[in-house]
Amino acid sequence: MFGYIHANRQEMSESDQKIYKTYYCGLCQALKRQAGMKGQVLLNYDVTFLCILLSSLYETPNEIQTFNCKVHPLSKKTGYKSDVMDYGAAMNILLGYHNLMDDYFDSGNRKKKALADSLRKSYEKIRDAYPRQAEAIENFMKKTREAEERHEENVDILSGYTGEMLSQIFVMKEDEWKEELMNIGFYLGKFIYMMDAYEDREEDDKHARFNPLIFKYRECNDCYEAFMEQSLTSLVEQAAKSFERLPILENASILRNVLYSGVWDRYEYLKIKSGRKKKSES
Repeated sequence: MFGYIHANRQEMSESDQKIYKTYYCGLCQALKRQAGMKGQVLLNYDVTFLCILLSSLYETPNEIQTFNCKVHPLSKKTGYKSDVMDYGAAMNILLGYHNLMDDYFDSGNRKKKALADSLRKSYEKIRDAYPRQAEAIENFMKKTREAEERHEENVDILSGYTGEMLSQIFVMKEDEWKEELMNIGFYLGKFIYMMDAYEDREEDDKHARFNPLIFKYRECNDCYEAFMEQSLTSLVEQAAKSFERLPILENASILRNVLYSGVWDRYEYLKIKSGRKKKSES
């Protein structure tokens, strides 16, 4: 489901690209510390955004690590280390574990189940440390599965479950910034769900798998693309409004790059790939 909240590197300055990569590599190392190499498999850009957001908001001191990377063995890599990076890695593991289990239940993929099982001990330790966030994810999984079983057609309800879950993940501290962070998580969560459903609709329809956008597409084929663009735009705008109310100066250009440009990369790619962009703009 995840992987839609990332930067548009073509529109980033060289210095911002370096900082962004240092957060990404730092998250990878934090995953390794908490769950070994199997934890690094879960690395994603959505949680990288969360780490940059929280680090910038709280002006967290970042320790710079230098390390060897098996994926890029020819040069030394650098990554940030901090309590925020550790929090991000913990949330990445919670989310990744349930995503693996969901894939297993949906497709019977035993490799996904084996990886989830190998993460179980790390997952349980993190669940004990962050019960609010773990409960939010578990409730999200339960509500989503129940909605799929009853063939819920209302995409707003289903995307809302993802939004509710991510709103809790975005809150690391119970403080004055809680509401705005929850709003960012909520609207980005809804955006992620709708993007995932948008990307999978044709394949899900072909294989008779549940996807609420199948109903929306059949209901109004001609207005489907307009509905998607308006819905996604509205969700990103709401997330951006809450972001702009936060007192963030450090890395603000990186975060704005993600919110105003990067989140649209996959959407534009899918429209071009399927020919929908040309059709919808004609």
